[in-house]
Amino acid sequence: MTSRDADPVGELVCSRKGCSAEAQYGMLWNNAKLHTPERRKVWLACPEHRDYFRDYLSSRGLFREQVPVEDLPRRAES
Repeated sequence: MTSRDADPVGELVCSRKGCSAEAQYGMLWNNAKLHTPERRKVWLACPEHRDYFRDYLSSRGLFREQVPVEDLPRRAES
């Protein structure tokens, strides 16, 4: 799997509740009970919350990989 398989992202703001920092990482995850094996959901993370998201997803067996936001597909602007 690569970051090409990730869901497209829009505004690059950290996904942590209450955080408005610029995201620098895409935390790619997949819940095998809900998603096809190749699908990658994305939570965006700033440097401060990167470990939080990785630990949270890893503890639930959902974490797949971390990539720089530059490697993530972007949503088409309308």
